[in-house]
Amino acid sequence: MRHPLPRLPRVRALAVGLALTASALLPAGPAGAAADHYEWAALGDSYTAGIFVGDPQPPLGASSRDGCDRTSDAYPGLVERELDEFPPGRPVHLTNVSCGGATIADIASARQQPISPVEPPADGWPAVDPQIQRAGLGDRTDVVTVSVGGNSLPFGGMMLKCLELGAVGKSCREYYTNPPEGEESIQDKLARIQDEYIEMLAHVHQAAPDAKVITVGYPAILPDDSGDCDRLSLTELGTITRADIDWLRDDVFKPVNSTVRRVASFFGDRYVDVYSSSVGHDVCRPTGTKWIEGLCGDAPDYWPARLPGTLLNCGIIGKRVTLLHPGAAGHANTAAHVERAIRIALLER
Repeated sequence: MRHPLPRLPRVRALAVGLALTASALLPAGPAGAAADHYEWAALGDSYTAGIFVGDPQPPLGASSRDGCDRTSDAYPGLVERELDEFPPGRPVHLTNVSCGGATIADIASARQQPISPVEPPADGWPAVDPQIQRAGLGDRTDVVTVSVGGNSLPFGGMMLKCLELGAVGKSCREYYTNPPEGEESIQDKLARIQDEYIEMLAHVHQAAPDAKVITVGYPAILPDDSGDCDRLSLTELGTITRADIDWLRDDVFKPVNSTVRRVASFFGDRYVDVYSSSVGHDVCRPTGTKWIEGLCGDAPDYWPARLPGTLLNCGIIGKRVTLLHPGAAGHANTAAHVERAIRIALLER
């Protein structure tokens, strides 16, 4: 039986209650921030950080590396360069604290344990503070962009389970619709994500009370027709069955975007839809058309060819482990939409 999502009055009541109580949990904004420029904070997960798109930031070998895998050609960097060249009245200063692997909780309330496979310290990456704290959100913050949610399913864990089940002819849809004891159903996952997103946005608004908040959805990762996929291809979706591809698209990924859009509207925030413009550029398209790299794909040499703890070895086909993340063209598309949203938001201030 489908787990009902919260009714709108409950959603609003929860948001208001959290906004009223969050101040005791949040840091004060930076004192003495300059008024001759706009302050933009970019929050999010690997779809914001970039992980393998462009040059690592901080650069390889730098003592300031934090294991979050931000890169120069992820959409925040692309937008920053456009705003530098054509400023919206005043210069815009970007603080990008996005982090690969971030969950919704890691934005506002939890310390995240980074998982970067690139130059990890011998004793592992130290935990990082919640992103609204790292970004120093405050009353001088003008714009906040946030893109998060997939890792709270968790997206990676579900995909690996679908690969495992598909390899032996079993249904991923059945597993998550009628799960074994100890595993959340997809209905419960989506209901939980909605509640977590409400709480997170309430914290963001409390931390940056005068900021325009822009939520960014996910692109079209999977094709409209699973028949477009080359079954077993590691540069696409490997052993995931076509029936499960259709289920993941319609009952998992689209509902996550719908949740982000719905919760954003409750707060009066702008939602950036990058799904519509990316249809036809999914993981099952040929190189040059696809904007999403497959399980294995093209990435710089610093990015690993093996996925630790699994049998996935992309090196055997001359590729890197990309695990359904956007490449340069995907980030360029998102950047175009986010840049427009930021310019509109600043005009409204």
